Amino acid sequence: MQFVSRQKKLLPNSQTELYGQCLQFYGQPPLENIALSEFETFAVERLKLLKTVENLGVSYVKLSEQYKKKLDQEFKNLNFPYRADADDRKSQSGPSEIEKRRKDHISHFILRLAYCQTEDLRRWFIQQEVDLFRYRFSSLSSKQKLEFLHKNNLQYDAISVEEKKALQDKLVNSSYAVSGITVEDQDFYKVPFQDALDLVRTRKVYLKAGYVYIPHQDIVTIVLNDFRTRLSKALALTARSLPAVHSDERLQPLLNHLSHAYVGQDYSIQKNVGKISLEQIDSLSGKSFPLCMRQLHQALRENHHLRHGGRMQYGLFLKGIGLSLEQALQFWRSEFIRGKVDADKFDKAYAYSIRHMFGKEGKRTDYTPYSCMKVILSNPPSQGDHHGCPFRHSDPELLKQKLQFYKVSPSGISQILELVKGMHYQLACQKYFELTHNIEDITFSLNHPNQYFVESQKVLGGGKDIKREMDTTQRLQEKSDKGSTAAREAAAAANVSQHLAEMTEELDSFFQDA
Repeated sequence: MQFVSRQKKLLPNSQTELYGQCLQFYGQPPLENIALSEFETFAVERLKLLKTVENLGVSYVKLSEQYKKKLDQEFKNLNFPYRADADDRKSQSGPSEIEKRRKDHISHFILRLAYCQTEDLRRWFIQQEVDLFRYRFSSLSSKQKLEFLHKNNLQYDAISVEEKKALQDKLVNSSYAVSGITVEDQDFYKVPFQDALDLVRTRKVYLKAGYVYIPHQDIVTIVLNDFRTRLSKALALTARSLPAVHSDERLQPLLNHLSHAYVGQDYSIQKNVGKISLEQIDSLSGKSFPLCMRQLHQALRENHHLRHGGRMQYGLFLKGIGLSLEQALQFWRSEFIRGKVDADKFDKAYAYSIRHMFGKEGKRTDYTPYSCMKVILSNPPSQGDHHGCPFRHSDPELLKQKLQFYKVSPSGISQILELVKGMHYQLACQKYFELTHNIEDITFSLNHPNQYFVESQKVLGGGKDIKREMDTTQRLQEKSDKGSTAAREAAAAANVSQHLAEMTEELDSFFQDA
């Protein structure tokens, strides 16, 4: 497999130069030939690493001790470079440091090919790569950080001792975790404010005459912004080369599998169709719906209407938990006609969109229920809307009132609001799950509203309280094939429980058929 034709294979000394540092901006693509088996292995193992980064980011505060410890272990398990001070001596039980850096370099570019195809894929890939880069940059020593900045033309000037003394009071008052003593012991960089908008927005730096004064420990923000910008542009350029890549019948199936692997379980595949009745939705919303869906259900019951964004988010969620097309049409029609919409208008204006989300109209696309990332990052709600993520889009005071209404304890509300303040929205949802299910510490990372529902049903009894309601004809029909149906449902339940816990471990087998 050759990445760039018309280029010579990398010589050993070229590799040494390219992989001289443990961290890079991935500005130069790999130019060597690699075997297809190595291509697949590198791609799968980097995707495992990025999935771990995503799950840890949901389960722990980024760069906390637990976060770093678990990510360190994953780097070791997958043979990616993680120690900035490692040398190139061949270890007795694994690859050398240069080989690890080569794997890091090539695998990054492979996943660029897979994740440049759509806006959602690019957004996911950029976020995980930025989080991975943050972790690795933070592990560098001060000297290594400076070397990295200079090598990548980020040569920001450190202010003089005289200027630092003149601005000492302002630097202490405006910079986080900086005191008079630490001002003397560390460098401050004078940077154009547009290169540090995140720090300016959060008021963590001193701003004067169009420049911000950044303490050495916060320079990571500048580097991350630069890395994010470069990667975003690179993915746009990579997307232009996709027709040539897709013409290779060996690569197209693999890249397509890779690009769909990040979302976890595909909740558009309905394994429990008809397993819940419309009468159960009210009780389930209070017991097993995540807060985003609970507020949509409440708004629908109170207003007998939801706007398009709410109908899509809630409708696809209901589809994912097992509502059939016929049940969905009945559910939405019965609610809308209680408001200002008569049955005839519903059939003309709304029924089509419901059939459309089930893949029965238009392009026949079988739409997938929204993941947490999609709910948080896309289509923010406006006035009169009820969709979105309550932890991301609600005013903190309104969120507090909502949690009080749902009988969350005062201490629990304080914990949730603290996580929201730190922009840890999925962690806040996990805390809500723990508080409403009386669990000390959940053993999974929440990244999908339908996953929340599945896990809730496991806690409440493995879904035994969801019983299919059938008429006499259905009972007679099911009685004849009761054995096979029970076997299928048992297998489906086993698949759901195992898939969420073993998703990253099973990626290898996932791609064997590619």
